[in-house]
Amino acid sequence: MIEEAVLSRVLSSALAGGGELAEVFAEDKRATSAVLDDGRIEQLSSGRDRGAGIRVISGDTTGFAHTSDLSEAGLRAAAEAAGAAARRGGGGSNVVALTRTEARHPSTVEVLPEDVAKADKVDLLRRADETARAADGAISQVSARYGDSRRRILVANSEGLLAEDDQVRSLFSIGAVATGDSGQQTGRQSLGHTVGFELFDRVAVEDLARAAADRAVTKLVARPAPSGEMPVVIGAGAGGVLFHEACGHGLEADHIAKGASVYKGRLGQQVASPLVTLIDDGTVADEWGCFGIDDEGSPAQRNVLIEDGVLTDYMWDLTRGRKDGRPRSGNGRRQSYQHLPMVRMTNTYLANGSDDPADIIAGTDHGIYVAQLGGGSVNTATGDFVFGMWEAYLIEDGRLTEPLREGNLIGNGPKVLADIEALGNDFAMGPPGTCGKDGQGVPVGDGVPTLRVRSMTVGGTAA
Repeated sequence: MIEEAVLSRVLSSALAGGGELAEVFAEDKRATSAVLDDGRIEQLSSGRDRGAGIRVISGDTTGFAHTSDLSEAGLRAAAEAAGAAARRGGGGSNVVALTRTEARHPSTVEVLPEDVAKADKVDLLRRADETARAADGAISQVSARYGDSRRRILVANSEGLLAEDDQVRSLFSIGAVATGDSGQQTGRQSLGHTVGFELFDRVAVEDLARAAADRAVTKLVARPAPSGEMPVVIGAGAGGVLFHEACGHGLEADHIAKGASVYKGRLGQQVASPLVTLIDDGTVADEWGCFGIDDEGSPAQRNVLIEDGVLTDYMWDLTRGRKDGRPRSGNGRRQSYQHLPMVRMTNTYLANGSDDPADIIAGTDHGIYVAQLGGGSVNTATGDFVFGMWEAYLIEDGRLTEPLREGNLIGNGPKVLADIEALGNDFAMGPPGTCGKDGQGVPVGDGVPTLRVRSMTVGGTAA
C-alpha cells in the first residue's frame, strides 16, 4: 500500500519532535453484506475503506492521528500532528531503515469472496430461508445475514519493523421464529471462518437453517427454567463465550495495570481447578480470531494463560509490554486505522480434558445442561457475570429431559474456574463473535469441551 522509502520518511517526520517510538498502521478493507428478512432482501451493500493511523509515543503520552489520504503529503501531515500531540505530555492519549518481516497467515483462502457474484451470495440467503420455513409449519419468521470482508494491513515502526497481512473472513447467520400456543420462540445458528467463499462448499446453509428452525420449534414446548444454585453442564463449543468474558478480559494486561482485574498480582498462583488450561491462540487456522500479524505487526502466537489451574501469564500489547519489560504476545488489536490498538483476545479456549461427555451428564443427578449461550457481560474488577441461555435442558437422574425457556446464568469468573469438576474430551470451537471493548469491536473465537461446574446460579422464571 505504501512504498518503503515513503514509510521511512514519514516515521522520521513523526519522530522529529523527540518521540520515543513512531508507528504507521495502514489498512485497506473491502466488505460485502446482505440481509434477508421476512422473505425479502432488505439490504445488499458493499464498501471499501482505506487509510492510515499514525501513533507517536513519548513517555506516558501517546499522540495519534489518522487520515484517508495515503499520499506522502497526507501521511506526513498526520505524522506531524501525532508528534505534536505526543509532545504535549501529561500522560494518556491525545487523538488528533525498515526490515520486512514475513508472517504466514495460518488460513488458506481458495476463493476470494470479492470474485463471487452478489447473486450467488443472495442465493445462499434464499436457500436458507426456504429450508427453515419448510422445516416445520410453526416457523413464522426467518432472518438471515451473509457477510464477507478482505482486510489488508501494513505496519511499520521506528524500531525497524515492517510487516503485512491479508485477512479474509466469511460469515453466515440465521434466526428462525416459531409460533405456537406458548407464544414465540427463537432459534439461532451462525458460522464464520477466516476462509473464502469455499466455506459454503464445506458447510451447507440448509443445515444451518434446519438447526435454527429445530431449536425454535423445540423451545415451543419448553418449560420455564428453574431458579437457584445447582450444577451446570456446559456443552462443547458454544459455551466458550462464558470464559472469554468471565476470565479472558481479566487477563488483558491493560486491565491488570489499571487494577481493574481480579487477577492482578496473582501470577504463579492457583486460580482455577487443576483441570483447567486456558489458552489464547491467534494461530488456530480458519477460526474467527485468526490472523498472520496483530495490528502492531507482531506475529500471531499461542499463549498459555492458565496451566493446570495456575496463572502463568497475561496478554500483552506493545505499549503495556514496553512499560513492564515484557515481550508482545500478539494481542495488540484495533477495530480500524481510525483507532488506537489495545490488548485484546484472539481465539480463547479451554483445552481438552479426559472425561467422556456422556459420563459427565450421567454423573449429574439434577441440574441444567446449556447447549448454547447467548450474550453476556462481566465486571472485570470483581469477575461477576451474567449470561443468557439460548438453548438449555433439564438434567434429571443423569439424563437430559425437558427443554427450558431462555434464562440467565449468574456467577463469578474465579469461582466458576475453581468449581469446574469435570472436563470432557470433545473440544470444539464455538460460533464467531465480535468482542466489544472501549467502543471498539474486533472478531474473536472461543471454545470449550463439555464441562461441569459444581454450582452456579440459574435465573429462571419457574415458581
